[in-house]
Amino acid sequence: MSILLVSTTRNPDKWFSTLKEKNKSLDIQIYPDVERPEDVEFAISWKHPEGLYKDFPNLKVIASMGAGVNHILKDDELPEGVKVTRIVDDQLTKDMSQFVLLQCLAVSRNLFIHLQDQSNKNWKPKSYQTPEKTSVGIMGYGVLGQEAGKVLKANGFDVIGYANSSKTVDGIQVYGADRLDDFLSKTQILVCLLPVTSETKGILDMDVFKKLKEKAYLINVARGEHLVEADLISAVDKDIIEGASLDVFQEEPLPETHPFWNHPKIQITPHVASMTDPESVANQLLENYKRMQNGDSLMNEVDVSKGY
Repeated sequence: MSILLVSTTRNPDKWFSTLKEKNKSLDIQIYPDVERPEDVEFAISWKHPEGLYKDFPNLKVIASMGAGVNHILKDDELPEGVKVTRIVDDQLTKDMSQFVLLQCLAVSRNLFIHLQDQSNKNWKPKSYQTPEKTSVGIMGYGVLGQEAGKVLKANGFDVIGYANSSKTVDGIQVYGADRLDDFLSKTQILVCLLPVTSETKGILDMDVFKKLKEKAYLINVARGEHLVEADLISAVDKDIIEGASLDVFQEEPLPETHPFWNHPKIQITPHVASMTDPESVANQLLENYKRMQNGDSLMNEVDVSKGY
């Protein structure tokens, strides 16, 4: 029985050494140097080449290295019956909430505008908006969204959420899918933390931008597939929204010729809002490996039909 490590954009060496430190007896193979594909029953994966897993006849579980699983589920050739898990980690959640807070504070205090002024050597004092007067709407109110909401609220922001069903979480009103327009009309800073599903792909489009409050701003820390890129460029060029801060993109790394790089109203970061630390999550991965061996239910298993 063997564990397979697959990562096309992250160095797998630390994952290998961390897992071996926890259990020296583990048999771990690292893609692409796989000599015994028939022995692999458990894969730890990040952005695998599509179609790869059909070559592993005894594969039972694919464990994402991060909180997202779309990089796995978008593969139309996944073996039937293979289970998929995601990472749920306190440090990962904390890092995401702090990044969202950082972005929202930067927007409310005009930091991105002042940085642009600096590059142009323009001295332009500009009045700012306090968090108490700034409404933040979080699309996707799961584990990450709820923690971001609590942190933003604790720092004075007026927070609302959006999810499949209406509810109240930690004193924060969450609008259901049937009240999307109400949610958008009350949102000045829109934070996307949605999972990628057939319903959410392309959800960040011109129609959504037009329904936000005046002088709205977009922060996307979920997945690039949520955003209609041409609509965003049009929306900021026409002052429908003030700007956007993007950490995720349809193609990563972002191509050098992409218009986002040089757009004065679009800020980009290279998918660093939260990054999984192997040492922080190794125990839950190995626990799931043990559960798979024993035929027990897995932690943080994804409903493949729903996509989350």
